[in-house]
Amino acid sequence: MSSSPGADFRTRMQDWLPKLVLAPSLATTLLFVYGFIIFTVFLSFTGSKMLPLYKWVGFENYTKLWALQNWHIAIYNIAIFATLYIVICTALGLMLAIFLDQKIRGEGVLRPIYLYPMALSFIVTGTAWKWFLDPGIGLERIMRLWGWESFTFTWIKDNDMAIYTIVIAAVWQTSGFVMAMFLAGLRGIDNEILKAAQIDGASSFQLYRRIVIPMLRPAFLSAFVILSHLAIKSYDLVIALTGGGPGRATEMPATFMYSYTFTRNQMGIGAASAVIMLMTIAAIMVPYLYAELKEKN
Repeated sequence: MSSSPGADFRTRMQDWLPKLVLAPSLATTLLFVYGFIIFTVFLSFTGSKMLPLYKWVGFENYTKLWALQNWHIAIYNIAIFATLYIVICTALGLMLAIFLDQKIRGEGVLRPIYLYPMALSFIVTGTAWKWFLDPGIGLERIMRLWGWESFTFTWIKDNDMAIYTIVIAAVWQTSGFVMAMFLAGLRGIDNEILKAAQIDGASSFQLYRRIVIPMLRPAFLSAFVILSHLAIKSYDLVIALTGGGPGRATEMPATFMYSYTFTRNQMGIGAASAVIMLMTIAAIMVPYLYAELKEKN
């Protein structure tokens, strides 16, 4: 018995409707994400200045880029920032997760408090910390008004210490999110395994060192990937907090890219720096995605 034409039409519509709904989003993503990535890679091989030019210059922009002192400063700064940011966020997030995993009273209140900074944009975080760290209106002035006349805290204006103010603000915003990742991992561990280890005489330290932390490997890997991505593309926090200064003390690859593309009218060099940032992120993401897909298969 053949099906009616109306039933066939409804079946075809049920098959095509999800595709039709997703088509505009897919087309927008392909154009404005991957399309512009390809265009940026192309610009990095051209002699573009203030506006895109299509004169092919090969690897000339990359050669010029690595000869620039400002780029080396940006690389040095991102190395310091990324290392401290990832290590401190991971350690602090793990400690907070272990603390909350003890089923303490008030967990329902503490967890949102720790997570709240992640709800703020990096612009808001940078602006708030800029006010707090400014010697004229922030922490230093408050401490002196309270009677500690010799107190000084001028990191934000110090060429050698300004980069650490970026670390402080970034850790404050992101450590709660890392805590949530580790807490989810801790709550997913089978309690029977922990009870068996305790019966065998394992101390709390041995329990975490030999069982809990190794089982949190996926959470550690996810945290590393996310934090690395946030560190490499850090722009708005730096601009809001220090503006890349004092001098070039907090110059990052992202601020370098923006400066050379839109301020110094060196679009080809700016595109080359963006491609290097993209390659760095890809070098972190691709192995992670490969490991995830291989594990599922």
